[in-house]
Amino acid sequence: MIKKETIEKVLDAARIEEVVGEFVDLKKRGTSLIGNCPFHNEKTPSFHVSVAKGIYKCFGCGAGGDSLKFVMELEKYSYPEAIRYLANKYHIEIEEQERTPAQLAAQDKRESLYVLSQWAGKFFKENMWNTDMGQSIGLSYFKERGYREEVIKKFELGYSPDQWTALVEAAKAAGFHESFLKEIGLAIQRDDGSLYDRFRGRVMFPIQNLTGRIIGFGGRTLKTEKSVPKYVNSPESEIYHKSDVLYGLNFAKKAILDADNCYLVEGYADVLSVHQAGVENVVSSSGTSLTSGQIKLISRFTKNVTILYDGDQAGIKASLRGTDMLLEEGLNVKILLFPDGNDPDSYVQKYGSDAFKKYIADHQEDFIFFKTNILLKDAKNDPIKRAEVIRDVVESIALIPDEIKVSVFIRQCSDLLDIEERVLLSELNSIRIKKAKDADKKNKRASESAAQMEMEGPPPDFFMTDEERGGAAPVVEDKITPEILQEREIVRILLNYGDYLATWEGDGDIPVAPLLLGSIDDVGFEDKPSAYIIQVYKEYAERYEIPQAKMFFSHEDSQVADLAISCVASPYSLSPNWNDDKRKIYIKLEHEQLKNLVVQSIYRIKKRKVETEMHKIREELKVTMDAADMEILISKYQKLKEAEKLLGDFLGNTIVK
Repeated sequence: MIKKETIEKVLDAARIEEVVGEFVDLKKRGTSLIGNCPFHNEKTPSFHVSVAKGIYKCFGCGAGGDSLKFVMELEKYSYPEAIRYLANKYHIEIEEQERTPAQLAAQDKRESLYVLSQWAGKFFKENMWNTDMGQSIGLSYFKERGYREEVIKKFELGYSPDQWTALVEAAKAAGFHESFLKEIGLAIQRDDGSLYDRFRGRVMFPIQNLTGRIIGFGGRTLKTEKSVPKYVNSPESEIYHKSDVLYGLNFAKKAILDADNCYLVEGYADVLSVHQAGVENVVSSSGTSLTSGQIKLISRFTKNVTILYDGDQAGIKASLRGTDMLLEEGLNVKILLFPDGNDPDSYVQKYGSDAFKKYIADHQEDFIFFKTNILLKDAKNDPIKRAEVIRDVVESIALIPDEIKVSVFIRQCSDLLDIEERVLLSELNSIRIKKAKDADKKNKRASESAAQMEMEGPPPDFFMTDEERGGAAPVVEDKITPEILQEREIVRILLNYGDYLATWEGDGDIPVAPLLLGSIDDVGFEDKPSAYIIQVYKEYAERYEIPQAKMFFSHEDSQVADLAISCVASPYSLSPNWNDDKRKIYIKLEHEQLKNLVVQSIYRIKKRKVETEMHKIREELKVTMDAADMEILISKYQKLKEAEKLLGDFLGNTIVK
């Protein structure tokens, strides 16, 4: 268990702009930094980072938190994993307390899979560097390919012994469960239930997530038999989803942000050679077709992608594949093909780093023009094929969300295709109309399906227990009542202004927090996260202290954390044109009107308490038969009515008699 002092040291050191900035391309706007949210797909930035408050908040999907929660949510880390990641980033030594057997037994399965993957990476690496077989086969292969030792070590390349159970036996000796070996694909189960190594006799390429943890492997055979597959990759698992991973991105993300461009190649070897050539903003889809998840990963860091593929027919087809998805996401796509059947790896090895950098600088071409020229070569003078080319090119242009880019491409493609702009625009509009109709049909079918479900009632398992259902209970959001909003306003004032001095009270030495808490001490809170935060403030007030808002941002109760973030985050900031001596425009900020804010919040919640008591008395009067009891209730009601009127007068409300 990590010591509390270490956790506090890590949280104090972590800077929100640095942690988030490694994963999201942030731009300055007012007092905040903004970017596209990594937690949902969006084209217009709604993700805000407040450096002063140390938090992030997406005003699109509602995600929010501090540095620790960001890492936990993005990489699906457990609390200890996220602390370790931040500690490593800020070079803080982790101090741990010895864990009890119960704590060890409760260790998260997902974390165990990460630990096993990391151990396997070390196993392959040590086998290559520390055994005769590993050096003579694995290491010599990488060096023959031209990879320098620093690159081999940086990417943690390794070698799997050409033995049936070398890894399985070593893993069992290290205490790992056989089921975990099978689950993440390090081992395969025979018919008799025994396990054998999946990657035996292969050089190994560890696949890492954005934070550098190993989640899978690619293994290349060194044998020449056609019956042996050249590459074997880890299967899908709880920690490895190939459609959401780009090989090399953990090393490339900073370079991509700096260059505002991402080079996309096909395989592991291409990434290594291009990286070694000094072009570090390079990633690979690892031989799979480009997926929407991978595109979203790229779009976190840049809107510019350059595809580097082979110059043969297969490479040309690969460059056309998946690019429509890139265009649809609003990315700017360029293509670069290598001559004489070379790929990025072979070109670097043959001509060297300088020639490679010059070639990629001089030969990039916008995807639309590239596609037009390639298809025209195939069509030649065949009018039917030329018509198909026109339709194909316009379909790609129709995917681009930026109308200015669309206009430029239509104009230039008109010259390339030797056809009038109006014809291309007519085809563009036809494609868009058809696409809109298809989307309407799809939405109509979804609405009809939802309406049918509403008529038929909830699904049969809705009222089952979690155990009966075999999963989590359906989420039903609590209704946010006006009373709850009032309670959350009290919390918002405490979190933002609790340590401000109430200058309007006496000598002005009392902070807002104890003043506010003392004024509402008799008010009960219905909203559970609000009640918790209020209680914490009261406990601190008893010690003459005021808690910091950030202590709630990574709270284990997600409702508490979400409420705290929502209370301190805002998508707005005051323009520098306001409060300008030149223009004589002055706007009072909220903290400059603190007296009015605090007093009104107290009176509103007091008025709510009075109204609640009045409602209770009215209900009692309906059933009270005793004249004396009725007289007491009426007297209480009249006093409450007077209090309600006084509070209403102050708040500017009209009280109906």
